[in-house]
Amino acid sequence: MKVAVLASGGKDSTYAAWWAGLQGWEVVSLVTVLVRGEDSMMFQLQNSWISGLQAASMGATWKPIFSNGEEGGEIDDLEMAIRGEKIPSVDLGDYWPDGVEAPDDLEIHTGPLEIEGIVVGALRSDYQKTRIEMMCERLGVRSFCPLWHKDPLDHMESLVAHGFEVVFTSVSTDGMDERWVGRKLDSDSLEMLVGVSKEYRFNLDGEGGEFETIVIGAPHMKRKILLEGETIWDGPRGVLEVKSCRLS
Repeated sequence: MKVAVLASGGKDSTYAAWWAGLQGWEVVSLVTVLVRGEDSMMFQLQNSWISGLQAASMGATWKPIFSNGEEGGEIDDLEMAIRGEKIPSVDLGDYWPDGVEAPDDLEIHTGPLEIEGIVVGALRSDYQKTRIEMMCERLGVRSFCPLWHKDPLDHMESLVAHGFEVVFTSVSTDGMDERWVGRKLDSDSLEMLVGVSKEYRFNLDGEGGEFETIVIGAPHMKRKILLEGETIWDGPRGVLEVKSCRLS
C-alpha cells in the first residue's frame, strides 16, 4: 500500500511514519502544513519545516503546504495540495530558516499524491481525527491513526525503547522550566516528566499543548539531524530557536 504521512516533525507523526513502514507500506511522501498564522487547531506551529529533513533522511518526498491557520481553511489547503491543485514552491529557501542546510537529495512533491491511505499521529483530539477522516473520505483514501487513545506512558516509553531521539522544543506549562527546552527524551527525563506531570496535572504526552517536540533520529531515518539552538524564555514559556541544522 502506498501512503502519505501527515508530518509535523514531532514525536507522534514521526512514530506514525515508522509504524507505517512496519506494516510493509511504502511511505510516498511526508506532508507538512506550515502555518503562517499565530495559532492552529490542527497543526504544530514550531519547527515543522524539519519534516523536510526527516523526509530526505528516510528516502521519501516532502510535500510542504503553507496555510494561514484559519479554522476550516487549513484542511482545504491540505486537501487541495494532496489533489495537486495547490502547488508548493520548489525553492527550498522558502521553507528553511537561516542556518539550515537543505539536503541535496530532498525532493519536493509538486503534483497530486497517488496514494491509498493517509497516516496521522493524532492522540486524542476528536477535532483533528474527524476532519482528517472526512477529508480522506472525499479523497477516496483510507485514514490510519495508530496512536489513537494509546496510553500516554506506554507511548512515551515506546519512543525511548525504540531509539527515537526526541527533543523538547517548546514548553508552556507549570512544572517545566527552561531546563526542558532543548532536552532529549530518555529514561531519566521521562521519569522526571512522569513526576511533574502528576504533580502539576498535565498530559504526560503533551496532548494539551504543554510541550512540543521534534525528532532528530529514529529507526526508519538513515541519517540523523544535527541541531544547535538557543533557548528563548519569556515568562511562563520558552522555545528553542534553531541556529543551525543539517543532516549527518
